[in-house]
Amino acid sequence: MKTLNKMTAAAAVVATLMLGACASTTPLTNTSTAYPQQNTNSYTQYGVVQSITLVAQNSPTDNSIGAGAIAGAVVGGVLGHQVGGGTGNTVATVLGAAGGAYAGHELEKRNQTQQTNAYQLSVRLNNGSYQTITQATANDIRVGDSVRIDNGVATRY
Repeated sequence: MKTLNKMTAAAAVVATLMLGACASTTPLTNTSTAYPQQNTNSYTQYGVVQSITLVAQNSPTDNSIGAGAIAGAVVGGVLGHQVGGGTGNTVATVLGAAGGAYAGHELEKRNQTQQTNAYQLSVRLNNGSYQTITQATANDIRVGDSVRIDNGVATRY
């Protein structure tokens, strides 16, 4: 009977890990690698660069289920298996594995955040208004250069 409980607990841990691997951690929003743009206009604008600032941005590198979730599930399952007996032991093992997988995934996700640099350009447009654009590269743009802004990306012209 004790062997059956251990097999049931092991099967529950494996099922929890398999279900966790099927879960999608990708948000339902657009996750392109482009930096967020403050200009969402789809037409071309012209202006002169007033300032360029190097800014740091945090961007997640990957949201897939990895070693952190698996290690957390194993540790949580082992710790949960130490609690109670019979059906309570099986439940504690499954809950420990699920909680450990979640905690391990969150820790791994926090450690995978990568800091990247971007350029924030303040542009005085030809109509007299100002626009701030954040992009991955400065494209050899300097303060005082005339720029063309197409879909939120500034280039010299």
